Amino acid sequence: MRFFSRECFLTLFFSGKVSKGPGTAGSAVALVLGLPILYVSANTLFLCAILIGLIAIKQIDIYEAQTNTHDDKEIVIDELVGMWMAMAIAGWSWVGIIASFIFFRLFDILKPSIIGKIDRDVEGGLGVVGDDALAGILGGLCALILTHLVKVFF
Repeated sequence: MRFFSRECFLTLFFSGKVSKGPGTAGSAVALVLGLPILYVSANTLFLCAILIGLIAIKQIDIYEAQTNTHDDKEIVIDELVGMWMAMAIAGWSWVGIIASFIFFRLFDILKPSIIGKIDRDVEGGLGVVGDDALAGILGGLCALILTHLVKVFF
């Protein structure tokens, strides 16, 4: 039962098991789960992302030791961490929410600069979660800037 629970957590209610685009599927599920929390408090969403990220690091380390794998594509709890950070930074607005999804996915897929370095060089759960957390922070900042530009020009 423990493995099933860990699998459910790491795959974000099994959304990571879709055959095409598990990261995008996990990000979409994370967005939906994060909306009610964001509506109440962006700070709470950010703190929840940190808490879940810390739990995820430990659980990913256990999973990787049991399965002899690293950064299995089915593990998408790291997408939740990144998405929630991006959403919390961008704040409650439809432009911010949509932009945080798009920017987070771009940074997570392209892995520019230090995001790619973390992905390549940091082992275990910290590496799996770390690159997505940074992609979320950068994605959230870009979404916040875009949100402010939309307010100014429209």
